[in-house]
Amino acid sequence: MRYILLMVALTTQLYLWSQSTPQRSGSGRSELSIEQIMQGEMFTGYAPENIRWSTDGKQILFSWNPEQDTIRRLYAVDPYAPDAPTRRATEAELMEAQFSGVVYDRSYSQKAYSLFGDLYLQDLASGQTRRLSQTMEEEEEPLFSADGQKLLYRRGQNIFALELHTGFTEQLTNISQENEQAGSGAPLPDFKAQLQTEQLALFGVLRDRAARDAARRHSQEALKPKRPLAIYYGGARLDYLSPSPNMGYVAYRLSTPAPNNRTQVPDYLSRSGQVDLLRARPKVGSPEESYALYVYHCGRDTAYKVDLSSLPGIYDKPAFLAEYNTQDSSYSPRYDLPKPTIIHGPFWSPDGSTGVIVVRSLDSKDRWIAQLMPDDGRLQLIDWQHDEAWIGGPGVESWLSVPGTIGWLPDSKHLYFQSEESGYSHLYLAELGSGKKQALTSGKWEVLEVSLDRAGQVFFITANAEGPHEQHFYHLPVSGGTLTRISSAKGAHEVVVSPDERWLAIRHSTSNQPWELYLQENKPGSQARKLTHSTTPAFERYAWRSPEVVYFTARDGAQVPARLYRARGNKRGGPAVIFVHGAGYLQNVHHWWSTYYREYMFHHILADNGYTVLDIDYRASAGYGRDWRTAIYRHMGGQDLDDHIDGARYLSQSLGVDPQRIGIYGGSYGGFITLMALFKEPQVFACGAALRSVTDWAHYNHPYTANILNTPVLDSVAYRRSSPIYFAQGLAKPLLILHGMVDVNVQFQDVVRLSQRLIELGKDQWEMAVFPVEDHGFVEPSSWADEYKRIFRLFQMHLKP
Repeated sequence: MRYILLMVALTTQLYLWSQSTPQRSGSGRSELSIEQIMQGEMFTGYAPENIRWSTDGKQILFSWNPEQDTIRRLYAVDPYAPDAPTRRATEAELMEAQFSGVVYDRSYSQKAYSLFGDLYLQDLASGQTRRLSQTMEEEEEPLFSADGQKLLYRRGQNIFALELHTGFTEQLTNISQENEQAGSGAPLPDFKAQLQTEQLALFGVLRDRAARDAARRHSQEALKPKRPLAIYYGGARLDYLSPSPNMGYVAYRLSTPAPNNRTQVPDYLSRSGQVDLLRARPKVGSPEESYALYVYHCGRDTAYKVDLSSLPGIYDKPAFLAEYNTQDSSYSPRYDLPKPTIIHGPFWSPDGSTGVIVVRSLDSKDRWIAQLMPDDGRLQLIDWQHDEAWIGGPGVESWLSVPGTIGWLPDSKHLYFQSEESGYSHLYLAELGSGKKQALTSGKWEVLEVSLDRAGQVFFITANAEGPHEQHFYHLPVSGGTLTRISSAKGAHEVVVSPDERWLAIRHSTSNQPWELYLQENKPGSQARKLTHSTTPAFERYAWRSPEVVYFTARDGAQVPARLYRARGNKRGGPAVIFVHGAGYLQNVHHWWSTYYREYMFHHILADNGYTVLDIDYRASAGYGRDWRTAIYRHMGGQDLDDHIDGARYLSQSLGVDPQRIGIYGGSYGGFITLMALFKEPQVFACGAALRSVTDWAHYNHPYTANILNTPVLDSVAYRRSSPIYFAQGLAKPLLILHGMVDVNVQFQDVVRLSQRLIELGKDQWEMAVFPVEDHGFVEPSSWADEYKRIFRLFQMHLKP
């Protein structure tokens, strides 16, 4: 009885203690709780975003939410007034934030823009604004003519020119989808045409009437003012219109849509109470759109299609196809027709006399930059970049919809662009006519962003020239030379230059401090002044670490960068976790605030609980040049997986981690690597958690997957050796699968298929948690917390003694 009473008393005391002590579910010995950190910006604070300058350069406008409201709002700050408070934007500033297509004339004395479909012109010296249109149709994409006397703009499917002094408007093109005069101008069906011919041959009165009607029409047409050539594009789609500043030409691109092959994603918890079907992206290898560029010559009133057949290599087949045709003696390494491409541009010279087009092959293995002779459509090659893997890199980009860095010097003779020709993305300058090409930057680092100052004398550049783990702002003369560093603080700098180019609005962060807004003079040696304070008191109470950046040696001798979080107490023989970042081509080892900031905070909880955490920039990660980026070509789960196996060896051999107690987790591409690790290397990892993971690359999207693995039809071997579902029989350690059911990117179907495969293989060391309201990137804090509490419990159960 005394024993029972003692237990009751003890239980009562424990209950009372539990009610008075803060509960930190899943946090173990950490001061942090998973519920707390998974509140996201409600816990860290909302960082300023979408930085821009007001038109007059007197205010910096940005998106912010310091009050922790339900939505972000537009804020403003006077950057020049000492201790000026941030404030909600005025109605005029809110309106200014809606401006679209903002352009300046060549003297930077006038600014034009579109607002809710109407055109406005602002005199920058006086600040006076004149409204140029108020119509039911939308006028958009304004462009000053080369002489500054007219404003070109798009209305509907056509280009117009407004004379600024007189208000006279001229329609430059006459483009429409359907022929409105099809009844009189379209050819008749054969049987009707035959009847008409016989009718006119038999009856003279009908012939006379037809002749009189034709004469009257001709007489009336002769009285009308000349109209532009009528252009009809029928079942195609008009992608864009591009008028030259000298008003001599208008280029337009037509695309022929592919069959509707989009996938459908069920939304089981929709507002309607029904199971709604969401339209999502097609799967890799689905038929693609085809593209063609045309030029309308305004003076000649004629149009022509730009012919790409003269581009070098446009008939060449990719090298990998030869591997599938080794026994075929009739196999040819060339296509009969030019390979499918997409064309960007023309990017017209400032004087409008010529233009440049950027052409990308749809297999992403070629990019051509060529001068377009607009009078006849001839092409003069400026640069050809070929890569048997895929074209990409900063300023070059890997998406077909992005042309990359391209621009003109004011003399209309020199073009600047970025290329990975050297193995790293650098800035080049080409002189048209002579064919001379000059590398303005060089070295084992990358140019990330480029713009030209108004005088056309200096490039403003963001680059990682100090090393891959920092990003700084520089000046570079247009003729090349030495980079002059403007920013100074460690970390990353996202810079917006003021209208007068004297000041910089900078978004800056470090590895343990989120983004804040700063002001700095646009000259070397100047100091940045902080304008915002965004972090919350709750976030500031914890001593956030700056993870160490370390390198370990991979099996091929490469030095692999990683972030290291040492376990509290740093005792040898403890457990470890390897985190795998997503996106494949993304960087997470650096000295600025991580995109994976929730995971960054979660790693502190793990470290507080005795785990060593390693976060690797494996092969394919951004920031390290072309060879690192394309190392996974035709084999995802090859060198990228090896880097994680070698990282586990580094943990045990160099840091004293128990090799039997290493876990792995990651989301998206990180979930894919986690699956490959547990399926192919079960002896290395004790357990793993795969979040929103790709399980079969043949079910992912295009062009991301096609860049790396080509297409399932053409390169089935690459897909077989890269897809986890074909290695599921290797599962021998605990696996936790987590996935949103409304994921329109890596669709829920991926884990459904893998689940059935594991069931049929008789595997029982796996569990799956699904999240009914979540897309690929989770939104709800409750979902985030549930997901990471499960991951933490997995590690506690299988990695602790």
